[in-house]
Amino acid sequence: MERIELYHGDITEMHVDAIVNAANSSLLGGGGVDGAIHRAAGPKLLDECKKLNGCETGNAKITNAYRLPCRYVIHTVGPVWYGGKNKEEELLASAYRSSLELAVKHELDSIAFPNISTGVYHFPKELAAKIAVKTVREFLKKNDTLEQVYFCVFDEENLEIYQKLIEE
Repeated sequence: MERIELYHGDITEMHVDAIVNAANSSLLGGGGVDGAIHRAAGPKLLDECKKLNGCETGNAKITNAYRLPCRYVIHTVGPVWYGGKNKEEELLASAYRSSLELAVKHELDSIAFPNISTGVYHFPKELAAKIAVKTVREFLKKNDTLEQVYFCVFDEENLEIYQKLIEE
């Protein structure tokens, strides 16, 4: 049984151990998923993020979830797309891996990912999804502690892309 599932909806409403925030390097909130998570979690999330001193691209940090229905928020910084010339693919895979490693370190059973870097960072959606699914599958082959990994998609385009990839 594959431990990967697709969820079509709002990541801030997911009842999992951790949701992943597609954050910027400051970790102080922004637009898109990042802004939605900060709004739903409330001001204490920002207070905790201020103490983390940011996060480098491809890495991840963990905080409490406050008013969200999950237990934790894992903040990861995906790369901005510059045409594939600046190790964007490697950095995106690293963002997923770093998040999964934090989930295992904190003994979590379930984690939900948004579509990292595909919004204002302009990473091509199909390429980003291929990297995400491949990276998660490779990680799960080597690690059996995570019971469920969700890809949370908000729009129809990503839903179709992920459905095809997960069925392969």
